[in-house]
Amino acid sequence: MTTLALGPSWLDPDYLLNQFGLWGLLLIVFAESGLLIGFFLPGDSLLFTTGLLITTNKLDTPLWLACVLICLAAILGDQAGYLFGKKVGPALFNRPDSKLFKQENVVKAHDFFEKYGPKSLVLARFVPIVRTFTPIIAGVSGMRYRSFITFNIIGGVLWGAGVTLLGAWLGNIEFVHKNIEAILILIVLISVVPIIIEFLRARGKAKKGAAEAGAPGAAPAQRGRHAKR
Repeated sequence: MTTLALGPSWLDPDYLLNQFGLWGLLLIVFAESGLLIGFFLPGDSLLFTTGLLITTNKLDTPLWLACVLICLAAILGDQAGYLFGKKVGPALFNRPDSKLFKQENVVKAHDFFEKYGPKSLVLARFVPIVRTFTPIIAGVSGMRYRSFITFNIIGGVLWGAGVTLLGAWLGNIEFVHKNIEAILILIVLISVVPIIIEFLRARGKAKKGAAEAGAPGAAPAQRGRHAKR
């Protein structure tokens, strides 16, 4: 099976699994779940491809074992992110931009966390980039550890096992197996839809705020013209 790389060839899920196998997959899941440098990694398409390769006997790992290890890596990744956020604290919001770090990603994750509260740890699992920064923001905000670990486990299992099992289930369908490249592209596109929606909402709010800010300035000017008359 050949898949189309959505970016550099070394980010192609099929390439990554062929080169690094299950242990490489677990390392990527761990990094994307809570390390700052992991936000660009292809988590969703990688898990889907893993399930598909297992069900078609092209990856020699029991499906149940893969799901257990993936969930564990996802949970431990979020744990690392939470501890990092708790240690770094508010200083993270003052960190300058670099090639691998953008302040806007932290702000997006913070807004996401503020909007959805503890359940954001579950929802963020299915939103690229946001899922990497949300556990860090949870640590920065001082979220109770008991609440964090509860939602961390729920999110890790739903995402890790859910997407992998989805790939395994759909991998048995002939149409999916013959059109794997298109399916992977669709998965990536679906996964970025929340980001696009959030971007459009933020843009709409910014325009509305600018319009409201300009409105008071126009009123005095208009009153001044009436006074001259």
